[in-house]
Amino acid sequence: MSRRSLVIDTDTASDDAVALLLAGRDPEVDIRLVTIVAGNVPVDLGTRNALVTLDLLGLTDVPVHVGADRPLARSLETAQMVHGADGMGGADLPAPSRAPDSEDAVAALVDVATTEPGQHALVTLGPLTNVARALAEDPDLLTRFTHTYLMAGSPDGVGNVNPLGEYNVWADPEAATAVFDAPGPRTMIGWNISRTQAVMTPPETARLRDCGPLGEFAVAINADVERFCLETSGLAGMDLPDPVAMAVALDDSIILEATDECLVIGLDEPTRGAVLPDRRAHPGPATTRVVWSVDEAAFKDRLYTACTGDVLRGPPSPT
Repeated sequence: MSRRSLVIDTDTASDDAVALLLAGRDPEVDIRLVTIVAGNVPVDLGTRNALVTLDLLGLTDVPVHVGADRPLARSLETAQMVHGADGMGGADLPAPSRAPDSEDAVAALVDVATTEPGQHALVTLGPLTNVARALAEDPDLLTRFTHTYLMAGSPDGVGNVNPLGEYNVWADPEAATAVFDAPGPRTMIGWNISRTQAVMTPPETARLRDCGPLGEFAVAINADVERFCLETSGLAGMDLPDPVAMAVALDDSIILEATDECLVIGLDEPTRGAVLPDRRAHPGPATTRVVWSVDEAAFKDRLYTACTGDVLRGPPSPT
């Protein structure tokens, strides 16, 4: 089996860090580079959290590039009320071992897509500001990736910021519009999946903690998320939207149901952040694969496996 390579754009807070863990622990996957966008937390905290997570995984050679510190046309409104002031649930974490790379995230995205076309998949875990800015420089950007996987939207019409809007799209809907309008193959894994099919109940969280140091890390950094989900979202445990999206990017055989859709995005209240299928008789082109159902057991088994053991990363498998 040939190795796969990912470019990951993230607003690194607690669930993003677990998504990085899933990718970093997959023996058949390389992380080519990570770009940081403001979202869950300000961009400086997102950068710190990404570097600390990569340190934990032994991936100190993965380039990390700092990107947009605010949305295209709006003020930044973070999700620190969900993830904690530091984005990592107040967990006791060491300082990162290095500084980020000097190249801007947008330039890094354009460079890697242009100089290494067809070699990497793009996985987005936060607001789409960096990707939209890169598209402004290269409108064919997404066609140069093998596929784009987007943790974005909530196509069943249940939002987590307002009645319809999902945070990553709500935070910068103009950027999301640019990305969803761009050419190139893509899959959207919305908040609906983690809300309905991938909630970690307290017994499952305990099992994750028992997996070892990485499991303890995954649980500790999501302490505020778990409280928010139980007390505010009304879920039976913590949801992990970014890890679910990453799991699909790593192995899309876990998809049980998906449809190709023409999507519309809400820009202003009360629909800001909505990403909904146009089901009229003659909508526009169906350009996005929307995931409706995944194999929950397969996702959780992947998470337990990634968090098991003391070895942070083994040697690459033969190609």
